[in-house]
Amino acid sequence: MTQQSRDMSRRRLLFGTAALGAGALLAGCTSNEAEPTAAQTKAAETGGNAEPGKRVTIGFSAPAADHGWIAAITNNAKAQAGAYSDVEFKTVEAGADAAAQRAALSTLLSQKPDVIVLLPHDGKELNAFGLEAMKAGIPVVNLDRAFPDARAYRTQIKGDNYGMGVAAATYIIAQLQAKGVSNPIIGEIPGIDSLELTQERSKGFADTLAASGFKVANRRPAEFTADSGQQAATGLLQALPKIDAIWNHDDDQGIGVLAAVNQSGRKEFFMVGGAGSKKAMEDIQADNTVLKATVTYSPSMASSAISLARLIGQGKGMSDLVELQVPKEIVLASETITKENAGDYLKLGF
Repeated sequence: MTQQSRDMSRRRLLFGTAALGAGALLAGCTSNEAEPTAAQTKAAETGGNAEPGKRVTIGFSAPAADHGWIAAITNNAKAQAGAYSDVEFKTVEAGADAAAQRAALSTLLSQKPDVIVLLPHDGKELNAFGLEAMKAGIPVVNLDRAFPDARAYRTQIKGDNYGMGVAAATYIIAQLQAKGVSNPIIGEIPGIDSLELTQERSKGFADTLAASGFKVANRRPAEFTADSGQQAATGLLQALPKIDAIWNHDDDQGIGVLAAVNQSGRKEFFMVGGAGSKKAMEDIQADNTVLKATVTYSPSMASSAISLARLIGQGKGMSDLVELQVPKEIVLASETITKENAGDYLKLGF
């Protein structure tokens, strides 16, 4: 392989969800069901790379399903593995924190799978495991929460966290400008603030607002759960007697956010969600709450991670790319779902 080809294979590829496929990557969300969806089994039935090949054992670990998005991650991974006759899927319990996940991963490593797909509790804390596995000759597909060291993974696939913030702010700015609001009061309800992904989302949001002369008036972090969302939203509503718009980073915690809004009886603002849950899309379609849009961060990336791991284990590249290897990094674009296009995205809702 020439140096040019090696350099090309290292480049970061930015894909929308629909562009991941071509027989190698396309997969749908499965809500909380472990059975493959039509989109997933279709990916495993088409020609090219989808044809059965060398048997690959894929080890998998993700945090316990404490909310819908994480549950969908694990279920999607299992379903996609089940769609391939040449994949053996081994999963280990991640435990309650990074230390527990690290111990479980040591057990997985001793079983010597061909490839490991890992969504870490915390990318920085589990970086050392990625390095260990790679040194042992076991490629790691780093899913969602990123390892800071590129040597700790063979391939990294994640959503565009900064892009989520950009997409949310872009929608909010357009709506406010259409209403002629020049000095808006904007609230923000992020997820777990210590996570790099949350920080990236908030930065994308703040940067984009600032480019239009807007800013966040009040920011109340939650923890990706409905209870924490309700608590954060209650504090935000109490702190701001008037609001024009809110961005809530996560549709799971958004259930609690909407509960707090309903309890307050306030309707003077509109809200944008995040991730793209089925419930959020249905609410957007119905158009009977303050939720008017959500920006995607789809757990279908877990299905794609399994497909990538299979290709890596079989020594193949992606069928629609010229390069002979799977890319080093894949970042999924964040798309904006509104009443007008929610019907198209419902099949990907979790």
